Amino acid sequence: MSAIDKLFTELRREGRKAFIPFVTAGDPDLDFTRDVLRELDSRGAHLCEVGIPYSDPIADGPIIQASYTRALEKGIQLADILRMAGEVTAGARAPLVTMVSYAIVHRHGLRQYVAAARQAGIAGAIVPDLLIEESDELSAICRAEDFSLIHLVTPTTPRERAVRIAESSTGFLYYVSVTGITGERSNLPVQLVDNVNWLREQTDLPICIGFGISQPEHVRQLAPVADGLIVGSALVRRMAAAKDQPRDKVLADVGALASELMAALES
Repeated sequence: MSAIDKLFTELRREGRKAFIPFVTAGDPDLDFTRDVLRELDSRGAHLCEVGIPYSDPIADGPIIQASYTRALEKGIQLADILRMAGEVTAGARAPLVTMVSYAIVHRHGLRQYVAAARQAGIAGAIVPDLLIEESDELSAICRAEDFSLIHLVTPTTPRERAVRIAESSTGFLYYVSVTGITGERSNLPVQLVDNVNWLREQTDLPICIGFGISQPEHVRQLAPVADGLIVGSALVRRMAAAKDQPRDKVLADVGALASELMAALES
């Protein structure tokens, strides 16, 4: 079992749901990324996504795109991100997964990427631009190494294809709540709960919902049908203030929002 399998097994036994924050690596620098991951872990986050900056991100909205651009302008390197991740995982309770473009994985080498990530204590990867038809090689490597390879299902994914994606995913299945890009939203689609309920009938994998989740009301709406909720843009927007505000204040603001959303998850 991977660290993610163990996490969701424990949460299901306890009747609890996972809070999964997203953090862009290197915005404004890796020291802050390390500190914010530790802050989120100390607040009780169950699993953290670390976004690997990429010049042509898939489905990321303006807030996350801007954070990637800021990190890339400083010349951030994958090796530096993994080194920072290793510092975090050495003392964290929450597993880390990377949100990474397949172009980066391919360029690094599939086996080499998985080996380097595992050495840093990372438990899995979300690869949003990896087509299920082209995933067999990476999937086999990940399964052999107990490294979760997490696939995405969207509202427009045909149902036959959604089942195939669920069969290939490990760790959990990432359900994209909305059609379009990431970003904070006031309302979520009315059909979202029905879509996730249908998907749950097709797979035993934990289903975690992301995109557009930013408010306690969203959390309370989706917690009954989800195994976990992923929050990105609302947190990344607050983290962006670290470039010109005291970092202790920014960390406290990020931690306060995380605590508010986790409280809604438990209510």
